[in-house]
Amino acid sequence: MTRTSTLSTRVLLVCAAIGVATGILGGIAGWLTIPVLAGPFFLYGLVLGSHVLPGIIAQEVLRQPLVALVAHVIAALIASAFNPAWTLRFLGTALLFGAIQEGVAALTRYRSWGPWRFFISAALIGIFVAVVVYFAAHLSVMAPWAQILYLTISVLGPVLWTAVGLAIGAALRRAGVARR
Repeated sequence: MTRTSTLSTRVLLVCAAIGVATGILGGIAGWLTIPVLAGPFFLYGLVLGSHVLPGIIAQEVLRQPLVALVAHVIAALIASAFNPAWTLRFLGTALLFGAIQEGVAALTRYRSWGPWRFFISAALIGIFVAVVVYFAAHLSVMAPWAQILYLTISVLGPVLWTAVGLAIGAALRRAGVARR
């Protein structure tokens, strides 16, 4: 009995293409982090939220186990070329976001690919980011309006980027990228 690999060469190449494209965006997001934190800090959730794209696009296109993690790691390596000092941050974010996306997909046994499933993982990522950022950025010393705005955008950032990722993934599926 011959068994085909879940991560065939075709799947790996699609993940690599997604990882490179989203890794470039991740590198740009890395460049924007310092100016955003120094200026309109409450927009950081939108910048950080862009890092959900590799997994969302890969899962929407391929609808298979492990593709979110593979695409995320490749994207992190590409983003690291833009800012090598942040390599561990990029890889940590990739593993965390990819694990959350894979975990939600695994809960449905990789059988449910409706948009709701992607938005659940986005909301979980957003909530995690909001909690971590609340303590790391010492938001408790800020005005209540700034705290609310910062936390709201931290949660909504991954959700908005997930909608973008789903649109890109759906377009790639229509273009035939997912054909076997």
